[in-house]
Amino acid sequence: MKRLVVLAVAAFFVAGISGVALAQDLRANEKAFNQEMGSLIPKDKIVNAQQFHKVWEDVLAGKKKAYLIDVRSDSEFEAFHIEGTDHVQAGHWYIIPKKIKDPNAEIYVWCRTKHRATYVAGFLYKIGYKNVHLYNGGVVGWAKAGYPFVNAFTGEFTINKYRKAPSDAEKSYRWRVWNAFK
Repeated sequence: MKRLVVLAVAAFFVAGISGVALAQDLRANEKAFNQEMGSLIPKDKIVNAQQFHKVWEDVLAGKKKAYLIDVRSDSEFEAFHIEGTDHVQAGHWYIIPKKIKDPNAEIYVWCRTKHRATYVAGFLYKIGYKNVHLYNGGVVGWAKAGYPFVNAFTGEFTINKYRKAPSDAEKSYRWRVWNAFK
């Protein structure tokens, strides 16, 4: 019986190690695919925070017609977003052709940094759009430039310091609050 348990544990260990090795291959493949999608975007269609800010101002002022699409998740968008912009989750990019039928329409896409937006822009070029711009700074670049955000609860605000993850103090607070209800 002990021998059977040892063999089962060893088999489980080998399967786990194999899964990790396969996951490493998948990450390399994903990185290569992201680069392939990025190669579909013309270099002159990649804009920085200042260039995107100018387009955003012109669109909001009615001086320019362009689609401004944030491709972050619903929760990210609801937490804060750039005022006057549209939202389509990156995984739902396929709805864009249903809404924007003109292949020459001027479209700007971004996410938190540029990873998901690269996929969306690449897919849009792949299916025939000709004027898609990748704002490669994302909301992180927008925040670092000091430009404003909005949400439904606070109105307009700027982010003084962008954090990718909660601070130690924030984690500690969450833990204290959680333990208070035990």
